[in-house]
Amino acid sequence: MTTELTEQERALLPSDDDVAFYAEHGWYLSGPLLTDDEVDRLAAASERYYAGERSRTLPVRPPRLAAWQPSDGPVQRHNDYVHYESDPIARILCKPLIGAVAARLAEAEEIRVFQSTLILKPAVAGEPSNIVPWHFDKHYWSTSTSERMLTAFIPFHDCDQEMGTLTVVDGSHRWKETGRDDSVTRHFAQRDRADLERVLAENAAFNGAEIRKLPLVIPKGCMSFHHCLTYHGSGPNRSDRPRRAVSLHLQDGGNAYRGFELSDGTAAAYNHDVLVRRLPDGRPDYADPEFCPVLWRSERSADHG
Repeated sequence: MTTELTEQERALLPSDDDVAFYAEHGWYLSGPLLTDDEVDRLAAASERYYAGERSRTLPVRPPRLAAWQPSDGPVQRHNDYVHYESDPIARILCKPLIGAVAARLAEAEEIRVFQSTLILKPAVAGEPSNIVPWHFDKHYWSTSTSERMLTAFIPFHDCDQEMGTLTVVDGSHRWKETGRDDSVTRHFAQRDRADLERVLAENAAFNGAEIRKLPLVIPKGCMSFHHCLTYHGSGPNRSDRPRRAVSLHLQDGGNAYRGFELSDGTAAAYNHDVLVRRLPDGRPDYADPEFCPVLWRSERSADHG
């Protein structure tokens, strides 16, 4: 699969300086990769999703599935696998331009979806679930071989600090980690916020690094990208409207499953492991196109594939 970009789309790809900035800082703010119409269609499709519309449902329920439903009430909503369950959402999330931008940043020849999570942060300043404490995504992806994975944060509107936008710890993807234990593989919602603040402080001190927290102001149609080792989080939504977005987690073409043993001898698991097809040796296939479709493949990669 080689996808041609238009001249206008090619102009939106990261420059060499942008790629160097991402390598140094661990994040990148794009230009308008989606049109206003595409964003509005994404928002409308998300409302239909919340109302129960599905193109298909997961064949089995993974053990750590985030799946908000109306009975959960006005908390922060997280719904995984929206690219699988909703074709209208997938048609926009799987826009090749998004994959091409990710490929430039990750310096990869192929980019596949890894996961997608639909998020709604209600306009309730004091709602505890609205606070997303400091974490980095690779902790949850311990069964993945790659350290080039990255996430596109895609708001459905202008997104600023008042709305609780994504905030990154600048350059933290280059830190060496200290004090890791099995708890890091658990979702941040299952961990103590103060403990995650402690982990961030300890890792910064271990690296002799300053903690520089940067709230990303993201205009409608634009998106941020952050490295899988970049610490990030977000604050409360103090605006008068919900903050709506998708976190689109992306993997480079070299990523594959690896066994990862926890301290008690059991194997770490990711939700994909009960869903995707199996490789001949029995490992879960993180390239299964049903759940991990290719967004972008370069001509060079296609020639060799």
